[in-house]
Amino acid sequence: MSTSKAIAARPAPLKGGRRKLSLPVVLLIIAGGLALVSLVRVISGADDITSVGQVRGALALAVPIGLAGLGGLWAERAGVVNIGLEGMMILGTWFGAWAGFQWGPWIGVLFGVIGGCLGGLLHAITTVTFGVNHIVSGVAINILAVGVTRYLSNFAFDGVQGGSSKQSPRIDPIGRITVPGLSDWMQDLQQKHWFFISDIAGIIGGLVTGLSLLTVVALLLIPATWWILWRTPFGLRLRSCGESPVAAETLGVNVYKYKYIAVTVSGGLAGLGGAFLAIVATGIYQEGQTGGRGYIGLAAMIFGNWMPGGMALGAGLFGFTDSLKLRGGAENVHAMLLLLAILLVIAVFWQLYKKKYVAAVISAAVSALLFTWYLLTDQVPSQFVDAAPYVTTLLVLSLAAQRLRMPKANGVPYRKGEGK
Repeated sequence: MSTSKAIAARPAPLKGGRRKLSLPVVLLIIAGGLALVSLVRVISGADDITSVGQVRGALALAVPIGLAGLGGLWAERAGVVNIGLEGMMILGTWFGAWAGFQWGPWIGVLFGVIGGCLGGLLHAITTVTFGVNHIVSGVAINILAVGVTRYLSNFAFDGVQGGSSKQSPRIDPIGRITVPGLSDWMQDLQQKHWFFISDIAGIIGGLVTGLSLLTVVALLLIPATWWILWRTPFGLRLRSCGESPVAAETLGVNVYKYKYIAVTVSGGLAGLGGAFLAIVATGIYQEGQTGGRGYIGLAAMIFGNWMPGGMALGAGLFGFTDSLKLRGGAENVHAMLLLLAILLVIAVFWQLYKKKYVAAVISAAVSALLFTWYLLTDQVPSQFVDAAPYVTTLLVLSLAAQRLRMPKANGVPYRKGEGK
């Protein structure tokens, strides 16, 4: 029996007997969520929360977070915790900008990926070969990336026209695509502010208007990752290293090789997210540009239960909340208070159905506070607007934590030869 078939023959029990959601159920949940958002828009009058511009902004902000989360997924599916995603993104921003302003944006994208791969390779050497604690190694890479890029900027950007020790010269933009006809039709429908229909039109319009080619590449990487990791023998062997490396080794899998590949690819994806920030989002490298997106990407991956689709939903949620403060700011975030209050009411009924009475009481109390806050104010403080993406991160992780199931050997030390 081949290695991949032997590994596949081992049944993977469902934790707690939970059944996977079917596609129709998932689509029904998404439609229900969109209907709820539409209801909140109509009640609050915050028509911009599902506009074409809002969706475009959310997508642009979600892509680097999603790429970082995708990178974390590759590493952790192979059993390596990658806290160093932030540092690898920083390397991607710097290398992408350094090559981009000299030789063009696509060469910059390539160098951004290479910069992230270097960070991933360093993480693999320290954790896989030398057995350094994964958290310690990742934090060290984050610190090292800040120092290295700051040092290199003094030589690469300082004194160059348009550059300084803290930023790069301007980078030429990557081409954008718009679907003619469909884009204008969706914008017209969205501006009518009809219930549900205008919201769907706003989402579709945001996906077909001014879409960067690099965004298209990033979106395609999500199904590509799913196919590689869940539908190929290579992916099966890689995931076996994150579930039981000792068992994988006894079946002939070179665990070190697959861990190295996974962590290097992880760094490359994070570096691509960094290059996106420098080349597409702003067109320039600036010190501190990542703004913690590597950590939020890690949170999106955890929210998605170490699956590409769930990770994409998490990244989209964080990108959406981040974009609220850019368009309509306090008014849009104020409308989200109503949305959160309604969601908590739904959670109360679900928790009562599950006989989780303490959780139901807590959810009801928080929901009442949010309803009161919404009714007694017209806007929220600017400080809360700025903190909204991070508050969302904490709330989502706290609500999703009970259904998470990480790879069994994730972060567990492994030495070659244990399976012999």
